[in-house]
Amino acid sequence: MLVIHAAFPIDPDRRDEALEHVKELAEHSREEDGVVDYRVTTDVEEPNVFRFFERYEDEAAFGAHAETDHFEAFEEALPDLLSGEPEVTRFDIESASPVEL
Repeated sequence: MLVIHAAFPIDPDRRDEALEHVKELAEHSREEDGVVDYRVTTDVEEPNVFRFFERYEDEAAFGAHAETDHFEAFEEALPDLLSGEPEVTRFDIESASPVEL
C-alpha cells in the first residue's frame, strides 16, 4: 500500500475557492480504481491548512490518479490558492492493521 500525506497552506482570501476544488477532487478521487481512501481535512489549529490523507493499493493506482482530469484541474488551480509551500510525504507500507483503543 502507498500512503500520501500532504499539507497545503491556503491563502485565506482564496479559502472558499480552494474548498470547492478540494471537495470535487476528493469526491472524484474516491471513485477511482485502486484508491483505498482519500480524505481532506482542515487543521484544527491552522484552519487555512488543508491536509490530504490518501491510500492507494499500489504505485499503479497512484500513477493513474495523477493523470486524471480532476487531479490535473486541481494541480493547475493550486499555485493561485497557496499561501506557502506544500509539504508532501510518501509512505510505502508493507502491512497495516487496525489499532484497538
